[in-house]
Amino acid sequence: MEQQYNLKQRNAGFYAFFISGICAISSGIIVSLLQEQIGFDYGTTGTLLALMNIGNLLAGFATGALPGKIGMKKTVVLLTAGYGIGYGIMGITGWVPALMAAFFLAGMGKGSTINTCTILIGDNSRDRTKGMNLMHSCYAFGALLCPFLISAVAAVSGKLPMLVLGMLGVTLWMAFVLTPMAGSKKGEKQKTDWSFLKNKKFWLLTGLIFCQNAVEISVTGWMVTYFKGSGILNGSLSAYTVTVMWTATLLLRMMYAFVCPIKKAGRAMIVMGIFCTVFYFGMMQAQTQVMAIVLLFAFAAAMAGMNPTAVASAGRMTSVTSMGIMLPAASSGAILMPWLIGLVSEKAGIAAGMTCVLIPCVGMLLFSLAVSRLKEE
Repeated sequence: MEQQYNLKQRNAGFYAFFISGICAISSGIIVSLLQEQIGFDYGTTGTLLALMNIGNLLAGFATGALPGKIGMKKTVVLLTAGYGIGYGIMGITGWVPALMAAFFLAGMGKGSTINTCTILIGDNSRDRTKGMNLMHSCYAFGALLCPFLISAVAAVSGKLPMLVLGMLGVTLWMAFVLTPMAGSKKGEKQKTDWSFLKNKKFWLLTGLIFCQNAVEISVTGWMVTYFKGSGILNGSLSAYTVTVMWTATLLLRMMYAFVCPIKKAGRAMIVMGIFCTVFYFGMMQAQTQVMAIVLLFAFAAAMAGMNPTAVASAGRMTSVTSMGIMLPAASSGAILMPWLIGLVSEKAGIAAGMTCVLIPCVGMLLFSLAVSRLKEE
């Protein structure tokens, strides 16, 4: 009976993270569609995307703090409603203040879903590393399908993509509504364990995931601009760089989950860190289309297992509270690095800006080395 209960939680996590892959990756495409339809400026575009990131960060912290007061079930049901409500608003109005609220809510849905799925799957997987890689495979599959789904429904109506994403968000929310989770009884306060804050490994893993997020979001957000600006890839071909990345990511995560399970996480992360740095450096030197695409695929493959393996390495420290600190803190790398690239690119050119990504690449390697030196829990 208990095993069936755990499987229900785990399967809900897999489904929710697949839907989150579609909804989260769509934000850049959706804001572009809205810009075309409504005609707002680039400043508004940046504000909308920034509000989504703020919602993501705040939801991550809230997912860690609220369960001790209202229980995990109510926390998850409250926060993950953001996807459905947010995209629903985008589909029915073009009023900018409402869109700002919508992007913030979608970000709340994203942040709370990441934390919730990490707990549900991590706590119910015999092999945590395999479970995390399979979970992130679901996300990669959703991310891979996203542009094709939006293109298909956008051909019918300009507002339909937002409404379809809203409906998908509702199915994600319903998956959590129908899944048994821990709640809090009336008058009973759940004790929160903060001991992980004194654990050196927790902060090293947070630093590692900070660097990984900085690299991944910088490459997915800026690589198209870099390839187009440098003349390496033409406009139509450069648009498929994200597809190349997510294809490599999906294949490698599935391989880690089913074909070649990771046995020694520390050693594996060191190898990933080395290859990420080498392939990214090579990508910056690429002069032909074929070499650029091959190295991009190799780079994405090298980085594919880093995040799920690092999260799985937290071991017994994994809880709604610890993930509510680790994941939002680490996701700040996804905000700071793209901003730094823009700053450097403005002053010294796009090539110099993209070269800065080598810093978090090396950071991943250094944090991996530090983690591997610690005793296994």
